[in-house]
Amino acid sequence: MSSPQATGHAASHAAPHYFVPGPSKWPLFAGISLLVTMIGASGWVNGQSWGPIINIAGILATILVLYFWFGDAIGESEAGQYSKNIDLSYRWSMSWFIFSEVMFFGAFFGALFYARAISLPWLGDIDHKMIWPDFAGQWGNAGPAGTVDAFTTMGPFPIPTINTALLLSSGVTLTISHHALRAGHRAKTAFWLAATIVLGAVFMGFQAYEYMHAYSELNLKMTSGIYGSTFFMLTGFHGFHVTLGTIMLSVILYRVLKGHFTADNHFGFEGAAWYWHFVDVVWLGLYVVIYWL
Repeated sequence: MSSPQATGHAASHAAPHYFVPGPSKWPLFAGISLLVTMIGASGWVNGQSWGPIINIAGILATILVLYFWFGDAIGESEAGQYSKNIDLSYRWSMSWFIFSEVMFFGAFFGALFYARAISLPWLGDIDHKMIWPDFAGQWGNAGPAGTVDAFTTMGPFPIPTINTALLLSSGVTLTISHHALRAGHRAKTAFWLAATIVLGAVFMGFQAYEYMHAYSELNLKMTSGIYGSTFFMLTGFHGFHVTLGTIMLSVILYRVLKGHFTADNHFGFEGAAWYWHFVDVVWLGLYVVIYWL
């Protein structure tokens, strides 16, 4: 388990009480790259020809900044500059970040609940029959007076159920990998972590196929009323989080192969695992609310 790269962790006991990093250019560069990204996005949605180019350039610049910025943090950790106080700080930071993600998805689940349980029954009651006589307050309707093209709602079989099995399996493989790391078995850690990444990638492939199926065969689109907008909003943002989680785990796998982390000092691994398990839990909620109810 020991390696030259792990010596920084062994030296963490001699680290300063609380490490204060020196001046960094990365926050400034991150702000500029994000500004460029949003300028490009605003131009894109307003039909400007330069919008997509500027937006993609900003995204690539942001990724590059994050690569070097996180690289500095990893270097500081491996150099033994992080004490237990820094470890605690990272844990609180990741916890609050995941809490913010809970609120993020909570808002979207709230919008779905309001549309299904309040708005549709209200618009379909007898008081509104004079306005929209043919409107039925049932979930998955095409709106009043044919304002939305007919579409077919998405059921739980087969792809959503397969994806559920994939994500639940990935949670198991990640847990096995974590226990292997705590037991000092680096090869086993890497194997099961790689399996988790593969399961996440397969999940994303199935979701991309599901979207193509929805557009081409079910005529289900973002413009398909409140059903289409909430379906793609919730599943799309979740898919983005799976993509981000897969990238995070890939970075962790690279670090494991490089000899980073020890059995008792591996919060980089734990933070990514927390995020992945959160994504799993969100999917279970989506699977029940979106595909079954």
